Amino acid sequence: MEQQIPGLRDGATVSRGIAMLEEWQQGGKWFTYEGHAIFSRMAGRGEPLVLVHGFPTASWDWNRLWPMLIQNNNVVALDLLGFGFSDKPRDHAYSIEDQADLLQGLLEGLGLESVHLFAHDYGCSVAQELLAREQEGVLPFQVASVCFLNGVLFPEVYNPLLIQKLSRSPLGGLLSRGLTRRSFERSFLKLFGRKSTPCKQDMDDFWYLLTYNNGRGILHHLVQYMEERRCHRHRWVSALQNARQPVRLISGTADPVSGAAMVQRYHEMIPNADVVQLKNVGHYPHFESPWEVFGAYREFRKHRVG
Repeated sequence: MEQQIPGLRDGATVSRGIAMLEEWQQGGKWFTYEGHAIFSRMAGRGEPLVLVHGFPTASWDWNRLWPMLIQNNNVVALDLLGFGFSDKPRDHAYSIEDQADLLQGLLEGLGLESVHLFAHDYGCSVAQELLAREQEGVLPFQVASVCFLNGVLFPEVYNPLLIQKLSRSPLGGLLSRGLTRRSFERSFLKLFGRKSTPCKQDMDDFWYLLTYNNGRGILHHLVQYMEERRCHRHRWVSALQNARQPVRLISGTADPVSGAAMVQRYHEMIPNADVVQLKNVGHYPHFESPWEVFGAYREFRKHRVG
């Protein structure tokens, strides 16, 4: 089922929401996971909605959607371990399963019985793992719905950037520690649509979050998720195919790593696929075109979830 959400982009002026990164940090709280400090934000009222960010960024990615989402949802977001303002231990065995344990523990601690998941990129794999756990009967809460944003749901059609490939090589540690602002920008900007590239202040914020608390030193550990996706492909794809709750994919089709090809594969693999394509939008739709994403998500919750 292919859908278009017209009219939301034309003439719409989107504010920066929580405009300053410092304000975003000050509005958050920390909790502890296995002795590590994890940054989180919670606001709004309504049904619980959990936002899960991508690689190599953080929960701040959602700041332009945040003011809209908290109007009708009790929104929870966090910086996963190794990302953003959360701790970035050098000797930790980072994995998608570990991040799912972190998120599951947070939601258990909050006493939530049912949650909606809204995930991007790396976070989509975390959401797939939680879906698999629910289907196995080991998740202590229900997943009411899942919405994916430009995630690598099928690793066979993933097209990683050169810098991601190199980070997995034996030289990954040297590359991560020696990453410069210029080389980061050169690769990162390729992910965006031509008309929605970040401004200098945005890039300052992305770079600050990446390098905060020696973040460069662990990038080569975090990027091992690419191998995890290959190893767990059957488990995570089966979780999608067997999902009992409403699921939607919102995709910026100008994304060079997980855009149009991922949409095509999604239609091939998922029965009655629910997909919304955003033209001229890249890998970060919630940052590049938040009104379009909000419109697509609002329509999903209203008509598919109820």
